[in-house]
Amino acid sequence: MAMVEHSASATTQAQRGWALIIDDHPLFCDALELTLRALDRFDDVKTADCMEAGLKQLEHAPAPALILLDLNLPDVSGLDGLIRIKRCADKSPVVIVSSVTDNAIINAAIAAGASGFVPKHSGRAVFKEALAEIAENKVYKPAGFVDAPDGDDYARTLARLSSLTNQQGRILELICEGKLNKQIAYDLSIAEGTVKAHVTAIMRKLGVQRRTQAVLVAQEARFFNTLPNAK
Repeated sequence: MAMVEHSASATTQAQRGWALIIDDHPLFCDALELTLRALDRFDDVKTADCMEAGLKQLEHAPAPALILLDLNLPDVSGLDGLIRIKRCADKSPVVIVSSVTDNAIINAAIAAGASGFVPKHSGRAVFKEALAEIAENKVYKPAGFVDAPDGDDYARTLARLSSLTNQQGRILELICEGKLNKQIAYDLSIAEGTVKAHVTAIMRKLGVQRRTQAVLVAQEARFFNTLPNAK
């Protein structure tokens, strides 16, 4: 794969800031942290072992310069974690690091907003190449990857889900739990009219007309039948 050449200083300048690694495998998480620190492109590297812990790291901090995310976490399913992270840190590049390298999954991750996909067996040089691509505002794709054909329905679905705001995403989660507008308003401490407006916007973005259809679209992001239980 051809890579754009960068000066070390230009790439470092573009990537300075802190990085966040979300991976529940302790040894691999440590290895990723060592890799990022060895590349010397970040002021600090923090880690989290689940999605909720990762989201807490983002709460009162500037947007990270990079997020490395494993697809298989104990508290999220499939690409739902990527979509949640992108809603909370939409300005931060998110790179999926996974041993699941099926072409359809890589395509889906990119459609959901990932800035790159790096197989877990990759060496340090591959991470360096990926960061160079991302510094150029490009999407890093592993060797052998094949783009999905135009008009891929699943990719369009994920792109629509990724377009929801953080508040809209939370409301959709509560709709999936079977809650009514009044209950959602109580849970989120907002007016019921505000909930209705968000629900209307959610259905418009997802291209559906009923709440039940919105639930089915949300469930697709969890990749129930496609994502193997692999680290």
